[in-house]
Amino acid sequence: MNRAPPLWLRLGSLALGLVFLVLALPWPLDLLRPHLLALALVYWSLEAPGRGAMALAWGAGLLADVLGGTLLGEQALRMAVLVFLVQRFRAQLRFFPLWQQSAAVGLLLLNDLALMALVRLVAGAGLPSPLLLLSPLVAMLTWPWWFLLLDALRLRHRERTLPR
Repeated sequence: MNRAPPLWLRLGSLALGLVFLVLALPWPLDLLRPHLLALALVYWSLEAPGRGAMALAWGAGLLADVLGGTLLGEQALRMAVLVFLVQRFRAQLRFFPLWQQSAAVGLLLLNDLALMALVRLVAGAGLPSPLLLLSPLVAMLTWPWWFLLLDALRLRHRERTLPR
């Protein structure tokens, strides 16, 4: 019995996160954009950890750098750190109720913003807008719906592949 999530679902959720990252939004809504790529990486790190999670995070981050036009390696570093932290605290995070997971995801994404500010400050690119602090709040509100959607798709696939 294969308990691994389907590759199309894992890559599809990451592709959706990348598309949402480059989707053109008006200025005020752009600051409220949840980081769906990071949310997808958090979900897969919680539900289907594996040896390739860090490499997947790094590769998705590099793609995000190229698509978003950011400093090459910035998002790759941020996504790798995010996945490392999720894997480090996976045992605790998995058994939190969904509202506590949302709070933890918000804190992880605040850490991600701090890392982004540090990298940009060191690179001389200047600090991001303070209004960007609203993004982790929106991601906290998005997390339960994102989690439930991916979980339903993953479990539906697992039910189809079970022998009868």
